Amino acid sequence: MELKKNPKANVGRNSSLYFAVGLNVMLLLTYLGLEHKTYESEATKIDILMLTEQLEEDIPITTINIPPPPPPKQVVTQAITIVDDVEEVEETFIESTEIGQDDIIDERVVSVEEVEVEEIEEDIEVPFAVIERVPQFPGCTGNNDELRACFQQKMNEHLQKHFRYPQAAAELNIHGRVFVLFKINKHGQVTGIKSRGPNHLLETEAERIIELLPKMVPGKQRGKPVNVPYSIPINFKLEQQ
Repeated sequence: MELKKNPKANVGRNSSLYFAVGLNVMLLLTYLGLEHKTYESEATKIDILMLTEQLEEDIPITTINIPPPPPPKQVVTQAITIVDDVEEVEETFIESTEIGQDDIIDERVVSVEEVEVEEIEEDIEVPFAVIERVPQFPGCTGNNDELRACFQQKMNEHLQKHFRYPQAAAELNIHGRVFVLFKINKHGQVTGIKSRGPNHLLETEAERIIELLPKMVPGKQRGKPVNVPYSIPINFKLEQQ
């Protein structure tokens, strides 16, 4: 049996053309699918509803009670009444107390009472090195130079007699020189004792020795007793055994 074939029924005749058209159609659909933008409808609806609620919200009306201003102050006007002078007023005449050329001055004797003048004694200090008459230590005699030498000798004897090394300072091996400053006042008494040394134990002992000084004859400047400051070093030294 022979097959009858229609030449127009050849399917593969335009296959390349159909392939190209289909390929272009697929590319177009793919491009449209990638570039197409979509939005969530629910979020849009929520935003719209929220905006509507905010716009329709009622703002309460607040009433502020402001007190009324105070009333203006009333200005009181006083009427001035002019009264005629009925009573006569006696004027007071004030006499001047100044003395003129025509006034007579009464002569009188003015007695001046005797005025007592009190002398104020000043506390004058004269250094030991320049005083005219140095303080006189008990047992010292002679002129000013002899009294000065005797004073220093008696002072050294006094220090050697009453010197006592503090036991606490000896145990702690504390030694050094203490400078003692004191004053022989115009009554011959030793006052104003001050000291400066390496330790308060040595300072206390040095002040104790100076406090034992006897009363002296005060120093004199121009024949008057004066205060005489004096300073002496006391050396505290431990003997090496």
